[in-house]
Amino acid sequence: MATEPASLIDPGKTAPAFTLKDQQGNTHRLSQYKGRWVLLYFYPKDNTPGCTKQACQFRDTGDTLDARGAVVLGVSPDDEASHARFADKFSLPFPLLADHDAKLCTKYGVWQEKNMYGRKYMGVVRTTYLIDPQGKVAHRWDKVKVPGHADDVLAQLDQYTG
Repeated sequence: MATEPASLIDPGKTAPAFTLKDQQGNTHRLSQYKGRWVLLYFYPKDNTPGCTKQACQFRDTGDTLDARGAVVLGVSPDDEASHARFADKFSLPFPLLADHDAKLCTKYGVWQEKNMYGRKYMGVVRTTYLIDPQGKVAHRWDKVKVPGHADDVLAQLDQYTG
């Protein structure tokens, strides 16, 4: 796993490029989504309560996001097999990208030191990026609180897409 934390990407900056595989083994590159809004959300772990609720919110708002020209991409350090089980169990219709070595998490500044019960470790801090059709960060949600997050994302996207 990567250990050198990087800074979060500020709105207005170019979103870092990536090439990662999803739960079905398909390769995804940020460049293939040029011309579309990209909702890139980073989450800590498949099949955990908060991550499941967040993924299901995006699943349930998928038609609305799609109607606004947005694609959803989830990212965590879990592998493709874990993502496949997670996506199948909850009927998630969008790609879950496997960032095994946390390189993408590090590029986007979400691989940070965490503290649980006095134990410090490196992990994903739940963060969502909205990337515009030109590949720039339009908005960023830090330390996401899951309840209502998908609604917040839709409201922000509506400000851009009217």
